[in-house]
Amino acid sequence: MFTGIVQGIGTVRSIEKDDAVWTYTVQLPNTTGLRRGASVAINGVCLTATDMDDECVAFDVIQETLHRTNLGGLGEGDSVNVERSLKMGDELGGHLLSGHIMGMGSIVERTEVGEGVDITVEAPRTMMKFIHEKGYIGLNGASLTIGQTSGNRFNIHLIPETLRLTTFGTLRQGHAINIEIDAMTQTIVATVERMMKQENGGGEA
Repeated sequence: MFTGIVQGIGTVRSIEKDDAVWTYTVQLPNTTGLRRGASVAINGVCLTATDMDDECVAFDVIQETLHRTNLGGLGEGDSVNVERSLKMGDELGGHLLSGHIMGMGSIVERTEVGEGVDITVEAPRTMMKFIHEKGYIGLNGASLTIGQTSGNRFNIHLIPETLRLTTFGTLRQGHAINIEIDAMTQTIVATVERMMKQENGGGEA
């Protein structure tokens, strides 16, 4: 599990590609205590550390993950958001995330507001039932509060500290962004839909 509190920015050092699995070597901001087999969120995607040295960690990524997330679009030298997995006793500063990406959106607008930035994200329409004003969402692994929504778009207000600690400071219009909806929100929406269907006589009691 993860909290959506990005711990720093990593750098993709190499990508080895074959037909089934791509191996990413990422320089992390901190590898202290990290062991082979540990879970690390890279741009919000839960990956398993397969090898490491003092600074860099290797992750194997299957084709399904490459197609469903923005990891497939990364190149050597690109920056990524990094969060180590939650440990017992850690502070839960954001909201619980699993690292299982539901889909991708794209940044359609970016506006500087003082020292902060507002971004507008276009998401798949099937996701919008989970996205509500003042709710929370995982974007590239960061726990963020949703601003206004309209159609299949929503905006996010980014404070200077978030811009400093994450890759959002360098993201621009057209960039793909990973979206995770937390399990609790998905469950609540599914429960309400089922209850409404039952009330309308369209489902089992």
